[in-house]
Amino acid sequence: MGRRLLDHLLLEAVRDLGAHAAGVYVLPPGEEVLTLEVMTGLPAEFAQPWQRISLGHPVPVTDAVRTRDLVWVGSQEELARRYPRAALVLPYHFALAGAPVVHGERVMGALLLLWPGPRHDLVPAVRSGIASACAFLGHVLAAAQQAGQPLTPRAAARTLARPGAGEPTAPGNAASGYAERLPEPGVALGLDGRVTFITGAAARLVGTDGQRLLGALPWEALQWLNDPVYEDRYRTAVISRRPTSFVARRPDGTWLHFELFPDDTGISVRITPDPGPGGETTAGAPRAEAAGAPAAPVRVGALYHLMHLAGALSEAVTAEDVVRLVADTVLPAFGAQALAMLAAEGSRLRIVGYHGYPAEAMDRFDGTPLTSPTPGVRALTEGAAGFFASREELERAYPARARREDGMAAWAFLPLIASGKPVGTCVLAFAQPHVFAPEERAALTSLAGLIAQALDRARLYDTEHALAQSLQTGLLPHTLPAVAGLEPAARYLPATHGMDIGGDFYDLIRLDAHTVAAVIGDVQGHNMTAAALMGQVRTAIHAHATAGAPPHEVLARTNRLLCDLDPGLFTSCLYARIDLAAHTACLATAGHLPPLLRHLGGATTVVELEPGLLLGIDADATYPTRTVALPPGAVLALFTDGLVETPGQPLDTRIADLAHDLATGPADLDALADTLTAPVRSAADRTDDVALLLLRPVAPHR
Repeated sequence: MGRRLLDHLLLEAVRDLGAHAAGVYVLPPGEEVLTLEVMTGLPAEFAQPWQRISLGHPVPVTDAVRTRDLVWVGSQEELARRYPRAALVLPYHFALAGAPVVHGERVMGALLLLWPGPRHDLVPAVRSGIASACAFLGHVLAAAQQAGQPLTPRAAARTLARPGAGEPTAPGNAASGYAERLPEPGVALGLDGRVTFITGAAARLVGTDGQRLLGALPWEALQWLNDPVYEDRYRTAVISRRPTSFVARRPDGTWLHFELFPDDTGISVRITPDPGPGGETTAGAPRAEAAGAPAAPVRVGALYHLMHLAGALSEAVTAEDVVRLVADTVLPAFGAQALAMLAAEGSRLRIVGYHGYPAEAMDRFDGTPLTSPTPGVRALTEGAAGFFASREELERAYPARARREDGMAAWAFLPLIASGKPVGTCVLAFAQPHVFAPEERAALTSLAGLIAQALDRARLYDTEHALAQSLQTGLLPHTLPAVAGLEPAARYLPATHGMDIGGDFYDLIRLDAHTVAAVIGDVQGHNMTAAALMGQVRTAIHAHATAGAPPHEVLARTNRLLCDLDPGLFTSCLYARIDLAAHTACLATAGHLPPLLRHLGGATTVVELEPGLLLGIDADATYPTRTVALPPGAVLALFTDGLVETPGQPLDTRIADLAHDLATGPADLDALADTLTAPVRSAADRTDDVALLLLRPVAPHR
């Protein structure tokens, strides 16, 4: 019932809003992936690259879900500017809207609508209609869940024929539809590209029996039309709903001019003789010379999957990203059910990542010696792809493989070679026997080259990232020292961009039985150089502090050291010397944000300090100090700018918000530290590191 009502609402929305194609995505509870449930107006294969979309991928429907707002793209030029990856795969003229499907406070999915473009304005009536359609769809999806019958994701989206716009199958109906669109005889195609009607004159022009073409794809039935350019012209007509044309040559040398006129029921094709490349053609009609066409070209659909994957892999950072993108893009495109990514480590083949396989199967294959006679090893060591249409075919070639069951029935073992260097092997597996056509083998081999470059780059990043984390772990204090009369709590959160390493640092230094120094700082930059300089600054401050220098001298001496080193980076720093016996704190700052002080009654204030210059600018800079009362029970909060800097919000406002959270936060210091960092900890996109140090003097036990 839920799907029937969903289908009805989708078709009604397309009709009322004047769109020519649409689809509904669902967002299952607890998942971060949109899945296309149903579509209309386009063949299902067109949606394969977007059958499942991670919410982290920037496309209109995911942006609509994340922002809970309508996303309107009025032209192909705007699509290229805002969503270059999608524009690469869909270089056609159309307008689209992505809208969130919401029920109550929960996003249930998204609605995608397409119109012939460009349409630069979204009129209020259409905007209102989209909102109304989304409200009804949200109610249907929620009701299905509440009834215990949620719309669970399927391997492929369902496609709906438009009422009154179904593909005609009977010759009389097809001819009638064709006659309504063109005054001359020719060919009628369904939206899926298959021939539904052809006149005798048109059949004679293309040189074949018209009955043989009925139900066939022209570029498959006619070898001389087996060229990606011609299939692309058909895609242009279907997606943009605009007339297009091309010129092709028959085997006998005769040139023909094909004009395609699409609407919501199909495509009418007018075929006329053409003078060829040396003569005149219809203005603006692109020519596609078929002479010398390859015997088995890659289909346009496969080419678009290649472009889609290329765009996606350009954004992959880690090896895990590569595996996920290949799983989301390649598996549905080729009908595979599982993949495994392997790389050579030492003398063995190791699993980098996998999808669709059970973990126990991967455990059996992980660590295969490079001397083993297996298809995965052969693909890596010899650079030769292996295609096996059935288990029997695989076991004939590799008898030992019979003892290593993985639950699959057909395989493609693709060598991953980047810059002439073997990187690893990508295994695509099929649950049923699968014959690999020559063009499919060519497409998969091309895919392997893209995957290899991305995996090689990602594994280098993973290695550098592990080194960076190790470096930072060594530079930051593992634990804070236990100091009698003082309760500390610290938090550090790396940025989510780059190598997750930066120059933020903090430290707590025991000076004597009643005195402790607290320091927090931020070195400019987010790389290994910044982290290394941070280590030098922290060491210098520690040395000057334990030597007994007062706060202003600690900063002045460290500043002179950095000026002598001239690292080209500047550092902000806040230093506090806390006297636990006198219940005071003497503070000095080198361009750092001022600390916050929560008093015994709960009121919180900003400790205003006279700022000194950042460290490393002027060797003669001075650093004034200020002493404040710090009685037992009060809390001193030192923090870096990553905790309070938010795009679009004034810094003073964010510091005031932090002061409010400090004043009203829990009494437990660790819980308070978690409360203060919660907003940035939950953010998926942190552009800066965050450091927080909380200090609370405690009265001695009697």
